[in-house]
Parts: sequence; C-alpha cells; structure tokens
Amino acid sequence: MPPRGANGRLGNNTGRYMQIASADLARSALDAAPDAMIIIDAAGIVQFANRQVSVLFGFTNDQIVGQSVEQLMPQRFQARHVSHRLEYFAASRARPMGPGLTLYGQRHDGSEFPVEISLSPIQDANRTLVAAAIRDITDRKRVEADLRVARETSERARAAADRSREVADHARELADRARDSADRANQAKSRFLTTASHDLRQPLQTLALLNGALRRLVSGEEASEVLVQQQQAIDAVSRLLNALLDISKLESGAVKPQAADFAVADLFEGLRREFAGIATSKGLNFQLDPSDAWVHSDLALVEQIMKNLVANAIKYTREGGLLLRAQRQDESIRIDVVDTGIGIAPAQLRYIYDEFYQVGVPANSPRDGYGLGLSIVQRVVRLLNLRLEVSSRLSKGSVFSLFLPVGGAQRTTMHPATVERPVADSERKPRVLLVEDDPAVRDATCMLLKVEGYRVVAVASAAEALKDVREHGAPELLISDYHLRDGELGTHVIAAVRAGAGADVKAVLMTGDTSNAIKQIPDDPHLRVASKPVNAQELLALLKSLLEL
Repeated sequence: MPPRGANGRLGNNTGRYMQIASADLARSALDAAPDAMIIIDAAGIVQFANRQVSVLFGFTNDQIVGQSVEQLMPQRFQARHVSHRLEYFAASRARPMGPGLTLYGQRHDGSEFPVEISLSPIQDANRTLVAAAIRDITDRKRVEADLRVARETSERARAAADRSREVADHARELADRARDSADRANQAKSRFLTTASHDLRQPLQTLALLNGALRRLVSGEEASEVLVQQQQAIDAVSRLLNALLDISKLESGAVKPQAADFAVADLFEGLRREFAGIATSKGLNFQLDPSDAWVHSDLALVEQIMKNLVANAIKYTREGGLLLRAQRQDESIRIDVVDTGIGIAPAQLRYIYDEFYQVGVPANSPRDGYGLGLSIVQRVVRLLNLRLEVSSRLSKGSVFSLFLPVGGAQRTTMHPATVERPVADSERKPRVLLVEDDPAVRDATCMLLKVEGYRVVAVASAAEALKDVREHGAPELLISDYHLRDGELGTHVIAAVRAGAGADVKAVLMTGDTSNAIKQIPDDPHLRVASKPVNAQELLALLKSLLEL
C-alpha cells in the first residue's frame, strides 16, 4: 500500500500519483473511443485530442493540441464558427452541432469530408471546456447519394415504362395505385356526367319520339325514306352519347358488359349505313364480305370498337378503300378491317394506343380528331376480354383484327324498316298517365301515344298525377321520368300513384341517369326501366309487354 502520513491521510506524493493515474486512465479511454474527440476552451484552443483525431484529420497530436480548432474546418466556415462558438459557451448544453446542416472537416492535405459533431460541456475547476465528438460520415453520405441516384433511376425507369407497351402489366399496376388517389376526381366526374347526361338526352328523346310519331302519320315513299334516315342519324348520335358517357367510366369499372349472341352481318350492315357515304365522299371503295357468322359479346361495345377502327381506316386512307370481312379461326370469329392507307411504321406500332397519339401528325400541327379512338378501343377490348391484333406496312395499308367468341344463336331474317300506321279507333289502347316535367319531351310522348291510339293524360308532377288518380281512377299504364322538378323522383311518383289508386299500376320509368342509383332500383315485375333516348318502337314495345302481363 502507498505510505500514509502522521495524520493518517495520504501524502501529497500519493495524491499526485492518483491524479496522474486518473488522467492516464481518462486519456487511454478517450484514445480507445471509435470517434475523434477533442476538448477546447472558450478561446477555441484545443486542450486535448485523442488518437482518432490524428487518424481522421492527418495532423500529428502536437499540430492539434494548443492550436485553434478552426484549423480543422474549411476556411469558408472559420469566421462564422467563431461567433457560433462564443454563443455556445454563453449557454452551453449537450447537443448536436449545426442540427439540420451539413458540416465539413478539413484534413491536413486540404481535402474536405462531411462530419457529424456532438457537443458536451465540461466543468474544469473555474472554467468551462467543451468536448466535441467528431464522426466521419462520408460512407453514410455516399450511401444516401447512391439511394438518391437509385430512386431517380427508378423514377426514370417507371416514366419510361409508362410509354412502353413491353411492360404494360407493370404500368397497369402503377395505374391501380394511382387510381386510389384519383377516386375523388372520378366521383366528381361521375356526378358531372350524371347531370350532363340527363340534359343531353332530353332533346334526343324528343327527336326520337317525334320521329316515331311522324313515321306513323306520313305515307309518301320519299318522306318515309327521309324519316328512316333521320332515325338512323338519331340512333347514331344516341350511340355516340352513350359511348362517351360509358367510356368515361371504363377505368372505374362502372361499365358492365351485357353479352349476347348477335349476327356479324347485322354489325356490318350498321357500319355500312354509317360509313359507306363518308367513304364514297372521299372517293374510297367500301366493301363488305357477306358473312353468316354469329358471335357472343356486348353488341354496343363491339360496335364502339368497330366504329373507331373503321373511322381510322377512312381517315388514314387517301386512295383505294377498305374491306370488312369475318373468318372462322379455331373457336373465334376474326373480324378484319383492311385498308389501303398510309400504313404504320414498326417503331410507331407500340404507341398507337396512347392517348392523343396520331400516326404521321407532327406536334403543333392541325389535327383531325384528338387521337383518342384507339385508346378507347384498347380499353373496351380489355373490358370485354377480347384480342386485337394489327399488322401494317408503310404506304401499303393496315389490317386490324378483332377476335370474338363464336355465338350459338341462329340468324333470323332481317326485314327492311317500314313506316308504321296509326291504329283504327276499334283498336284503341288503354289510358296512360304520363308524368314528365320537360315540355318538349312531354308533348312528343303525348303525340306518339295518341297517334298509336292510347288515351293520354300528361302532367308535370306527382301532385298533378295524384289529382288525376282521385278524379279519374287508376290508369292502365303509368309513364314517369326519373328526375322531375324540385327533386322529385319517378320512383316516388310510381309509389304514390300506386298507393293512391290502391293498385299495383304497371309503370315505365324513363331516365337519362347513368349512376348506380338506377341499378339499385328493386326488381318489380310490373315496372320497366328505359334509358333515354328511347326510340318510339322501344317505348311502344315496353307498353305492350306490360299490358300482356
């Protein structure tokens, strides 16, 4: 044991020995620390530096201890650091240095490197010192930079994938994630379309019913042909309106295909009526190969596909013409649209289904259309789970081939359109109560029903309908629009009339609404729902089917 003095305390030599031993121990501990550590006084003079400081900065210990700490940092930071150091000594506490900033150290050779510094105050007798732990974060910054580059590379790859049909499956997965964030926009668009569709369908409904009434009144051959042509034009506009509203819902899954058997010849005949005149006006031949094939799919959506393909063939063909043909291929019917147009370069084929892309149309030049036709075609093809192929040669033409499942129905005989005649008084039909707040649609419907021989009472609201029921009893048939003034709904009108009449009155609900509200109307054997615009023959057929119940 060390010797004791006469008073039993450790002698002065022993105390100094312990102090020296403690200092050596502290120095050894600091030298063993993994981080560079320095201790400075209020004047910024380094009082201590462990071994890692020399390793990190390249100075010898003698070149560091007793020198200003500012020599360990780039010159551009030195003047600013003096004021920061004085502020810290005025209110010292343990904290990181320069939170949120990127700090740099400077080696003896002048090279810089990023550092992370933690500060801790130390009390030594009557003065305050600061211990700084310095860590080289070059590797961490390199990893962060690599991650940033990787993220940027990944984003560029995803952007390229959006334009590449070779990674279409991956693009659809990205679209699925993006669709979640677009739900609100889709809902707002759906609300707009629901409102707009009602207003757009009303004048079409008026035209369709007036055409039906006129076809039952005129007798001249020329006038009859004019009315047939007018009905075809109304039908074409109606189909276009329905397609525009339906296509807007394709991506949200709101369009539900209604598959049935139909004849390819009927499809071809409709295309001939709509496009033969347009082709002839351009000096093009429009040919149809006869076909007795039947297919199974949604006729309206297949028509939408074919109309876009035929319209494109006419647009991009300057001479020659186009041909529609159907051939059996395994368990499918392949329908070809063949043209002698400008053709498509192989490098462009991958882009033809992109929105707003048009073959051979330079940027900022006048456009015929918006380049949406084939984009719509692709969406409908996917919805129907069909297959579409294209082959093309520059200056020779293109062939678009749509593959449809073979249908099982038998072809029925098609009869030419005829002009219907009003019925005789002896064949007069029952009384119809019509509830419609649009004067034009109400008058056109009344005209059609009266020409057909029905006895019609037309009103504009539920209150007027109930008044008629109280005065004249229950009608044999009730026709009501779905959206009436002041927020009244046709479903409420039907329920009120049935309650007032004490009978399950047979009814037709006419609507231009395409929202899910219509699909949620409960099944009712005495109710028929008709989507506007309803042509005259369809409406009369609905009334007949109800009367036969």
